[in-house]
Amino acid sequence: MVTLDKIYHAAFVLKPVARKTDMIHAPKLSDGFDMYLKTENLQLTGSFKLRGAYYKISQLTQEQRAAGIIACSAGNHAQGVALAASRMGIKAIVCMPDGAPISKVEATKALGAEVCLVKGAYDDAYAHALRLQQESGMTFIHPFDDDEVIAGQGTIGLEILDQLADVDAVICPVGGGGLISGVAYAIKTLNPQVKVYGVQAENAPSMAQSMREGEAITLNTVATFADGIAVKHPGDTTFAMVRDYVDDVVTVSEDEIAAAILALMEKQKLVAEGAGAVSVAAAMFGKLPIQGKNVCCLVSGGNIDVNILSRVITRGLVTAGRNAMLQIALEDKPGQLLGVSQIISECGGNVVSVQYERSDANMPVASCFLKIGMETRDFEQIALIREKLAENGFNIVN
Repeated sequence: MVTLDKIYHAAFVLKPVARKTDMIHAPKLSDGFDMYLKTENLQLTGSFKLRGAYYKISQLTQEQRAAGIIACSAGNHAQGVALAASRMGIKAIVCMPDGAPISKVEATKALGAEVCLVKGAYDDAYAHALRLQQESGMTFIHPFDDDEVIAGQGTIGLEILDQLADVDAVICPVGGGGLISGVAYAIKTLNPQVKVYGVQAENAPSMAQSMREGEAITLNTVATFADGIAVKHPGDTTFAMVRDYVDDVVTVSEDEIAAAILALMEKQKLVAEGAGAVSVAAAMFGKLPIQGKNVCCLVSGGNIDVNILSRVITRGLVTAGRNAMLQIALEDKPGQLLGVSQIISECGGNVVSVQYERSDANMPVASCFLKIGMETRDFEQIALIREKLAENGFNIVN
C-alpha cells in the first residue's frame, strides 16, 4: 500500500538525488485565476520520473540488485531507471517503443542503460519487457503501477503544499497514473480541501475514459505527440487511486498542447514536452472550474525532441492566431499582389510567404489563386485583415 509514511521516507531517500524544483508564479499564462508552475521539467533528468524510479530501485534487496533490473518506458522513466541503476551499480535494460524521441533514447544510453527498441507504442514495449523479465529473472521496474514508484512521485505533492500553502487546485498530467496517484494521495491526505485534476491528450484518454466507465479500459490505439502520456491502459493500482483521490480527469487537443508549449517558451522561458504541457493547456483553455483560484500546474517534463519542436511551435502559432494562411482568387493582372500586401501591412500583419497558382483547370483563364502566409497578433487581427480585403473587392476562398 501507498502510505504517507512511505512518501515521507521517499522524500528522505531522494534528498541527495532529486531537486526540490521551483514553484514559479506565471501571471502571463492565466486569466481570472493565479497560475503557478511546479517545474519538474527542470529535474535532473528533465522529468519527475527520476523520483519514483530511484526510490523503487533503492528499496530492492541485494539479490534483486545482483540479478539486474528491466523496465519499459516512452523515455522519461527510462532515464530515471538508468540514472538510479548507474549510481547503485546495477545492470539495467530498458525497453522503449521504436517511435520514442531520439533524444530520450540517446539520453538513456548515455546514463548507462542498455536500450531495447520495440515496434509499436508504450504498451508493446511493456509486453516485451515482461517477456524478457520472465526469461532473465531480472527485477521489473514498472513505470507507474507500483507502490514505491507512486510514493516517489508523491514527494511532489509534499513539495507543492510546502511551496504554495494556499493552493486551491493542482492540475497534473496523466498517462498511466503514477504521478497523479502519488500527488493526489499526498495532497488529499494532508489537505482534503485542495482539488486535484488530471489531464490527458484527447487522442490517448485511457484514464479519462476509465473514470467515465467505472473500470480500467484498454484503448485500441493512441496517437499523440505527447508521447510521455500515450498509454493504452491505466494501471490497476493507479486507476483505483485516481478514482478515490482525484476530482476529475479532462482532455486537451493536440493544438491546445502545442499552444501551451509555445506559451511556456515565449512567456515563461520554459521548455516543456507535450506530456509536460497538458496541465497548462487545460488551464489556458478553460477545461476546469478554477476561476478565482490559486492553481498549481505540474509541468512534468521537458524532454521534447528538437526534431519536432519547430512543428509544435508552428501548430502553437496557428492555434493562438499568431500565424495565418489566406487563399484569394484574383484576376490575373498587374498590381494585385501589391494591393493585397498593402492592406495586410496597413492592418499590422506581416507577409512571410507567397504562393502564386494559375494552373488549376477549374479556374477561369484570366484568373489565379494567391496563397499568403502571415504573421499576426491574434484572431481579431486576422478577422480585420479578412474584412478589409473583402471591402476592397478581394475574393477570399479560404
